[in-house]
Amino acid sequence: MESTRAQTVETLLVSVNRLIRAAARATGNPTSAAVWRTLGILETEQPLRLGELAAASRVAQPTMTKLVTGMLADGLVSRSVDPDDSRGQLIELTDTGRDRLRTWRATITETVGPVFADLGDDEWDVLHRAAAIVAARTPATTTTRTEIPA
Repeated sequence: MESTRAQTVETLLVSVNRLIRAAARATGNPTSAAVWRTLGILETEQPLRLGELAAASRVAQPTMTKLVTGMLADGLVSRSVDPDDSRGQLIELTDTGRDRLRTWRATITETVGPVFADLGDDEWDVLHRAAAIVAARTPATTTTRTEIPA
């Protein structure tokens, strides 16, 4: 029986999510997924106010405050006064944060590698094409009007 398009999209989303969670566990890295997600957001959308960052990362503002406090202590992000509103603060990714994110992505990619090691060239071509299609339809930013509709 042929899957519906909705079922195909659901399978893709669920499978990728499972793959990422399994790979993250396999690395043994204790850093939370929320930190990696937040660093990834800042990679393309900085600087952001704390509330904007919380919304983009889909966490409550008090949770983001705790995350940012930890990331500041680790040197992954910096905080400055918003020049448009001195009551607000802007959060930016530091070079250390960018390097740590790059290293994390390389580590998780290496961890996932064995799952696909036995694929043939035709299957790699299919994955390459699928990845290109998904990437072309995935907005690089989450705080703009190009968001995926709810």
